[in-house]
Amino acid sequence: MTPTCNLREYLDILRSEDELLEIRTPVDAHLEIAEIHRRVIARQGPALLFTNVRGSGFPVVTNLFGTPHRLELAFGRRPLDFVRHLVQLVENLMPPSLGTLWQARPLLLEGLKIGLKQRRTGPILQCCQQPARLSELPLLTSWHSDGGAFVTLPLVYTESPDGHGHNLGMYRIQRFDDTTTGIHWQIHKGGGFHYFSAEQKTQSLPMTLFIGGPPALMLAAIAPLPEDIPELMLASLLQGRKLDMVEDPRGGHRLVAEAEFAIKGVVPPHKRRPEGPFGDHYGYNSLAHDYPVFETSHLYHRRDAIYPATVVGRPRQEDFYIGDFLQDLLSPLFPLVMNGVHQLKTFGETGFHCLAAARVANRYPREAFAAGLRILGEGQLSLTKFLLLTDGSLDVADFPALWQHILERIRWDQDLYIFANVSQDTLDYTGPSVNRGSKAMMMGLGKEPLRQLATDFNGSLPGGCTRPRAYLPGTLVVQGVSYEDDPELATRLAAWQGIEKWQVVVLVDATDAATCSLQEFLWTFFTRFEPAADIHGAGQDVRRFHVGLRPPVVFDCRMKPWYTEVLEVDPETKQLVDSKFNEMIPPRWRC
Repeated sequence: MTPTCNLREYLDILRSEDELLEIRTPVDAHLEIAEIHRRVIARQGPALLFTNVRGSGFPVVTNLFGTPHRLELAFGRRPLDFVRHLVQLVENLMPPSLGTLWQARPLLLEGLKIGLKQRRTGPILQCCQQPARLSELPLLTSWHSDGGAFVTLPLVYTESPDGHGHNLGMYRIQRFDDTTTGIHWQIHKGGGFHYFSAEQKTQSLPMTLFIGGPPALMLAAIAPLPEDIPELMLASLLQGRKLDMVEDPRGGHRLVAEAEFAIKGVVPPHKRRPEGPFGDHYGYNSLAHDYPVFETSHLYHRRDAIYPATVVGRPRQEDFYIGDFLQDLLSPLFPLVMNGVHQLKTFGETGFHCLAAARVANRYPREAFAAGLRILGEGQLSLTKFLLLTDGSLDVADFPALWQHILERIRWDQDLYIFANVSQDTLDYTGPSVNRGSKAMMMGLGKEPLRQLATDFNGSLPGGCTRPRAYLPGTLVVQGVSYEDDPELATRLAAWQGIEKWQVVVLVDATDAATCSLQEFLWTFFTRFEPAADIHGAGQDVRRFHVGLRPPVVFDCRMKPWYTEVLEVDPETKQLVDSKFNEMIPPRWRC
């Protein structure tokens, strides 16, 4: 497969595969493009190129990676095969021999293609604005509750003030005016660590915001790499050749030669400004909080620049498919990085950080627990809220099979661990305050099941509970009155004798909505509870400082008063897009 080294080459491939729809109808970057995008991606539709965007001379392209097929068109099998063969080489190389080195020669030759290549000039230098005029860029406002227009595919490049390498990350950018933006550096993110170091020295941190470029650059910025692994090297691996770089004539960071836009500037120390609200990938509205400010100095762009964007919101969106691809790419590395971890899956249906599952070794008592701690201590995985562990031979990506397997084997008095008063993902509002909450580890170990799980409900419910539904073996979903009306309902439900044969009961606001699909079940279940506050057993015992529960175990997944609202399209935008959707979108993408 020929390497795809810029956005145009990729768009040409999409056109040839009938995977790109060009929309010439006038559209607005404020709310309208995002709603069109959401409707098309919900139908597994094509990438969208909007060539007539009001108020901007730049076209907008969205949904570049919104299906597994388009990701295959962008990258093929080569990077996945390279990582798999690299792991095999590491496993077989010790002790090294001439034979193993000779067998590895194709891999070593591929490795020579990875790196950075300095060029004298590149398309990114064709046009320059000094000062920048960010209002000319068609930044999207995706939801009516958003605090403004955002760069939704930002490629934020920084270098460590201490000389410890670079970081390319995707941290959302809110435009404040022509020359300043917010920079949403969350906890446990490499760019945020660089800024922390600079701020400790009372120094401004130089920053370059790339937008667009090689498809590989966009995925490398999203990848959850360990802190010391350079993202630009991953971009080179993904595209199958060295990444072209050029010097900035005005000094500072080098530029990716084939980027669409490059915005240069600094993030000064100790300066904050409210950023947000923003409809995020959990499917809820994240609130405004104080974040650092990016002060731009100048902006480069290609003469024919195309502005790439995405839309996040209630799963599944484009980031779901990107996340799955990156997991497939990086998963062979997990056993090398985390001893005892054989398979790891984070679930995009829950916004990734809310639920992860792993197949681990358990060769001695509680080795599985040690493997779980490795996962919860590894980079961005440390933000995982709920971790499922098994030593079985099943595929942990198959949630129904995994959940049943665990419930058949869990010893509730010793296999559920809840860690209170720890850091929590910035976008998860289930905890008591921003960045604070709890996490849980739940294990189902051993070859033989300990129990047979209930599949039919013929018991009774306490007052305030209705519409019971046996959704998965051992798991009963129950509709309850609102949390505001009865905050203690989950505690009473757990002690109710009419549900004693169930291992898990999920208390929700609406049973039908929570069980209409596996996607909705996972989203409703795992994004609406905090382990330390919302897990209740029929009884509990404290032995050797460990809290053990007696089933049934109730997860209170009702909306709480401090949660932010679920993202919904506002009526005005819906009506606007309704009026022109059939004009823009062919019938096959409307059904």
